[in-house]
Formats: sequence, C-alpha cells, structure tokens
Amino acid sequence: MSLYQRRLPHWQPTGPPLFLTWRLHGTLPANRYFGREGLSSGRVFVCLDRYLDRAGHGPAWLRQDDIAQLVVDSL
Repeated sequence: MSLYQRRLPHWQPTGPPLFLTWRLHGTLPANRYFGREGLSSGRVFVCLDRYLDRAGHGPAWLRQDDIAQLVVDSL
C-alpha cells in the first residue's frame, strides 16, 4: 500500500479500487446547502471538501492525538 498527501492523506491499496471518505457528525451546519443548480456532483464534492478542510464548525475530535490514533489503528 502506498501513501501520499495532497489536501488530505491518500492511501492506495493494491487490488480492487477503493474510495472512502467520511466526516464527523455536526461538521457541516444544518443551514449549509451545496446542491446549487448547474453544479456537477464533482463540483459539489469539491465545495464540501474545501469547506470541511477549514474545519471551522462542529467537533474537532480528530485533533486529539489519542483519538486520531484510534482511527488510524482501525484502518
């Protein structure tokens, strides 16, 4: 398995393709809507991804080293 990083870390497993992404509940405010007309699903994903990268809303559990390590170990 190889690892590289852009805005987020990317693991490239050998074998069949695999894509996982997740976020913590509450990291997007309830009134935030990205389904604007005319935007492709890819563009909506990019908008959400950039918004979440700023991590300005909601819980920040993964900033705690012990909790982040639990997630890494489970992967």
